[in-house]
Amino acid sequence: MKSDALSNSLEKILDEYGQSFNNKAFGKESLEEDDLMLVFGLTQAIKAQKKQYWGRELGTCWQRIVTELCRQTCMNFGSLIREGTDGLCDLVVGEDAIDTKYRIGSGDSGTLKKFKQYAVRLKELGYRPVLLILREDNLPAAITACYTGGWTVTTGNKTYEYIRSITGFDLKVWLKSKKGYFRYIK
Repeated sequence: MKSDALSNSLEKILDEYGQSFNNKAFGKESLEEDDLMLVFGLTQAIKAQKKQYWGRELGTCWQRIVTELCRQTCMNFGSLIREGTDGLCDLVVGEDAIDTKYRIGSGDSGTLKKFKQYAVRLKELGYRPVLLILREDNLPAAITACYTGGWTVTTGNKTYEYIRSITGFDLKVWLKSKKGYFRYIK
């Protein structure tokens, strides 16, 4: 009898998680290549082999490109805001505290909590938190959490439009002109 009660209790836990898993909506990663991938001749097949590596590297490349573009074109440019070991944003242009992301594919609670904390702190410092995301195939729950956490979020073409509005430079056209300029060699 005790065994049946235990089994039922454990099955209830499995049922709860099973329902939760069935209800979970994951953002589907697009099979399309983005402008930055095309500069390096990367395909989704190549990226899929080492997804975490390519996401991290392309994210760092994106951050450096946006930062350098703003550094050279924006009179009201400021570097990242750091508190302790945390970088609250990657750069500042005027009142905008800008954080750059290649893609947001993680919806883990720790990451989302940091996003919210950073937005609150940036607002306390008098800035408008702006998240510039290159790709559009982000995890919907993470994007929603960023919006509700206080960030102004742009993705894809809206990101390019924002960048053009503050820099006067059409980064999308420039990146497209560099398609295949560098080739990833295994």
